Amino acid sequence: MRAVRLPSLQAVRAAIVASLRHGDATLDSTARALKISVRTLQRHLGRMGTSHSELLAEVRLDMACRLLVNSSQRLSDIAKSVGYTNASSFSRTFVRLMKVQPVVYRRQQLSRKHRQAPSHR
Repeated sequence: MRAVRLPSLQAVRAAIVASLRHGDATLDSTARALKISVRTLQRHLGRMGTSHSELLAEVRLDMACRLLVNSSQRLSDIAKSVGYTNASSFSRTFVRLMKVQPVVYRRQQLSRKHRQAPSHR
């Protein structure tokens, strides 16, 4: 039996990001991108104490937070780019995980960013 080289957590996250960009962030597409079987990926992630769905949620949240702060995209466009079918399901999930509405998060982070910007005097 041939030994399978197992991907790092960072490689799995990168594969999920790539899959999201193509609109297909399923367990199957991630395993295919990593050139391993779905079951091997599941076992590997399980041994690392996580799952594909947990990593997908983390990656989506991370991407959404960056887009909220670093772009002026509408909420519906951000929701779509991180794999949600609509802005309301994205907002519900964001509130559940971050304890704040996405628009409030954006405002808070932009305010913090402006306060930290060096003044030019």
